[in-house]
Order: sequence, then structure tokens, then C-alpha cells
Amino acid sequence: MTALDPPGGLGPVVQESTPALIARTLRRAISDGTFAPGTQLGEAALARSLGVSRGPLREAMQRLTQEGLLVSHRNRGLFVADLTADAVRDMYLLRTTVETAALDRVFESGWAAGTADALDAAVDAMAALYDEPRSAAMVAADLDFHHALVESARSPRLSRVHETVLVETSMCLHAMRSTYSDAESRLAEHRAIADAVRAVDPSRARSLLVDHMRDGHARVRAAGGDS
Repeated sequence: MTALDPPGGLGPVVQESTPALIARTLRRAISDGTFAPGTQLGEAALARSLGVSRGPLREAMQRLTQEGLLVSHRNRGLFVADLTADAVRDMYLLRTTVETAALDRVFESGWAAGTADALDAAVDAMAALYDEPRSAAMVAADLDFHHALVESARSPRLSRVHETVLVETSMCLHAMRSTYSDAESRLAEHRAIADAVRAVDPSRARSLLVDHMRDGHARVRAAGGDS
């Protein structure tokens, strides 16, 4: 048989660049608390640890600086951004805006049933960690719930914006871990939102989501001692 030429719309597979891979690794380390807020990142030590040259590492760190995850202090170097009261307040404002917009789109588009299935699955994963309310796994399951909500809106732009705050969200959730003595309230808040979506009750779902964000913001402030 004669091989057919591929369709004209196909192009070569683009491999991720080294700086992009390094940026993803650093982003994950910031997200999971390996590099806590305020931690200084030394270029030489990082290059040795990651087994990379300083050129692509410097480019990766510049990307994270542009994203606001790293900050440069004159004559001192690069540091993981601190979770200041203003930064946390602004992050929760953005999260609330994006997630309520996603929720509105889900209801307007008639996607409530499928969204409820995804949210219930995320809550079930959290329930399986009932005895580990302060674990990193519970933080990840919590993030999965909100990720599932925004992805259900099928809006690339909402997803892209949400992705930019997921790392900061993870930082906040790690900071909040000490405020959860048990998983009951955490599970109840998420389950109530999922139930409202399944019941196709936009007003209640939106109200519960906004209250959940306010509670999260209050817990982060309590964990950080902010007023």
C-alpha cells in the first residue's frame, strides 16, 4: 500500500522546552509546600539539585517571577512570594469570580448533572481521607473539587485563568491545614455545593460557593494571624 501524506493541518509535535519543564517542577514544589512562602531560592544550589545549567533555570525562574510566585529583592535574590493579607484577599476575589462564573455557565448550558457527578467524585475522594483532615492528600482532593467545577464549564479562558491561581490556592490550603481539626465541616461544605448543583438550584449553589470562599479566606487569615 502507498502511504498517504498527512493532512495539511498536521504539524510536528512540539516538545516542551527545558525552561518550561523546570518551571513546572518549581511550580509544583511551591504548590505542595516544599518551598514555603518566603523561602529564598539560590540559583547555584537549585541548578545542582535539578541537574540543569543556570541558563534555562534562570529563564524558568523569570517565568515564575512574571506569574507572581517568585519575587526579587534587590541585592538579596529571589524568594517565594509571601502570602500577605492583601495577596490572599485578592486571590480569593479572583477565585470567587472565576468559580461563580463557571457555575453560572454550567447551569446556563444544562451541564448540571455531569458537573454534579464530577463534584461528587471529588467529595468521595475527600471522604476517603476523613481520618487525615490535615494531610497533603486532603489538600489535593480539595483542589480537585474546584478544578472539576471550573473544567465543567468547558471554557478554556476560565480554565486558563483558574490555573494561574491554583498554585497560590494550594499554598493557602497548606497554610489552612492546621485550622481543620476534623474533616466534617470541610466535607459538608463541598457536599452541599455538589448537592445544590445536582438539584439544579443556581441561587443556592452560588450562595454556598461564595460562603465557602469566605470561610476559606477566614481560615487562611486565622492560620497566618492576619487581621
